[in-house]
Amino acid sequence: MDFNQDHFSLFDLPQRFAIDSNELDRRYREMQTRVHPDRHAHLGDAEQRLAMQWSTQVNEAYRTLRQPLGRAEYLLSLAGIDVHRERTMPPDFLIRQMDWREAVEAACAASDSAALDHLHRGIKQEMTGQYRQLGDLFDDRRDHAAAAELVRKLMFQEKLLDEVDDALAVLDA
Repeated sequence: MDFNQDHFSLFDLPQRFAIDSNELDRRYREMQTRVHPDRHAHLGDAEQRLAMQWSTQVNEAYRTLRQPLGRAEYLLSLAGIDVHRERTMPPDFLIRQMDWREAVEAACAASDSAALDHLHRGIKQEMTGQYRQLGDLFDDRRDHAAAAELVRKLMFQEKLLDEVDDALAVLDA
């Protein structure tokens, strides 16, 4: 095995945003049966360390490719784009973010879990469409600049969803 190969090559998958998650899961399980450190416990220290490194790399690659946002960030990194360097966002998106955050604060202040649920569903629905759009941007149009902008938006929205989930957990406790 080659430690320098990209995550897609590790699982023998094409470098695409749209991947077959069942196939990824199958290949991950297959790889883990080969590289899991327990299978190499009878070997020497150097071989055990190598097995541990392989297992770690396989786990990291799987975690990255399994999540759409992680997969998108990884694809952009392969194209030489660091989405964390650019911090500017379109003003209309920032205003929308502020509106969502104010809605979360208001729902929390009112202990209104129904409003939080509604907000969560709305944001999640919008993000589902954006993830479909990412597939088009990466796989069909090969427009990495537009994909990077959309990934930055999705990063904000994922964080907001986590905040809504945390608020719901507090209200449900």
